[in-house]
Amino acid sequence: MTNPVLVEVLRGGIVESAHRGAVAVFDGDGKPVWEIGDTAKPVFPRSAVKAIQALPLVETGTADAYGFGDRELALACASHSGEPAHVELAQAMLAKAGLDKSALECGAHWPSSHDATIALARADGSPNALHNNCSGKHSGFLCTCVHSGIAHQGYVKAGHVQQEMVRDAMQSVTGAAHDVDHCAVDGCSIPTYAVPLKSFALGFARMATGRGFGPERAKAAKRLLSACMGEPFLVAGTGKADVALMQAAPGRIFVKTGAEGVYCAAVPELGLGIALKCDDGAGRAAEVMIAAVLAKLLGADEALAANLLQQANPPIESRIGAKVGSLRPTPSLS
Repeated sequence: MTNPVLVEVLRGGIVESAHRGAVAVFDGDGKPVWEIGDTAKPVFPRSAVKAIQALPLVETGTADAYGFGDRELALACASHSGEPAHVELAQAMLAKAGLDKSALECGAHWPSSHDATIALARADGSPNALHNNCSGKHSGFLCTCVHSGIAHQGYVKAGHVQQEMVRDAMQSVTGAAHDVDHCAVDGCSIPTYAVPLKSFALGFARMATGRGFGPERAKAAKRLLSACMGEPFLVAGTGKADVALMQAAPGRIFVKTGAEGVYCAAVPELGLGIALKCDDGAGRAAEVMIAAVLAKLLGADEALAANLLQQANPPIESRIGAKVGSLRPTPSLS
């Protein structure tokens, strides 16, 4: 199946580029509500599933043992921009378990926040693992290991107890096998598994509704999504699309981006989960796609839908700030 064009890029009034993709919207019972394109094709979700990967942090009692609230749980689900608040909170999480940045095995990179990178460079600093966009997730992994009495060295490797807990959670929540034949390595060194796109939509519908979960997992899932919706800045950072989308309807929309044009989302009041993939991996197109999907699903709230549609039609500006084009969703998304 060739996926349809879902986003167009205009310069002036002429389409300059086009992005194909697929979208899956499911309810917690596994019923498809809206599907576009090939939603059965396996995709790597990358960072879009961090809220599911964080379930062991809550379910093992680690979060409660270390007094983690919404801020820490949001950071454990984050792809943050390396701003000081992100770095300091990850460091504080590790300290609760008696660890420091040297325990992190995610690698280092400069903050994705331009301002944070400039400030660090001006101070003659260099990035460390705390600046890695996944340091909150990895801090959660490490805390879980320490609280559970698991040796944390090599916690990123497939087969380590920590990653087996994550894999078990992913399989249970999505209903899809996460096996060695579909396993690769994510940018932060943990395993990532390619499974059908629609499985992630089902998974986030279950996270939002608790359908098919026991009471403890349902409680943990709700707690994690609520933390992210309550602390969107910690999930992403200044100027990020995830923050703008969740702030458009506080407590009503959960969204999480992943690398290579993936988005997962949940709308708890509708009991729906969403997963989408921009075929060419373009993040800007994936942002248009998720905003347009949310606008359609929440169309009964006219003011919110208008806000979301505005986000789904971002301008393209010249170097002097003049509007010279835009991105727009195609009719397939309306």
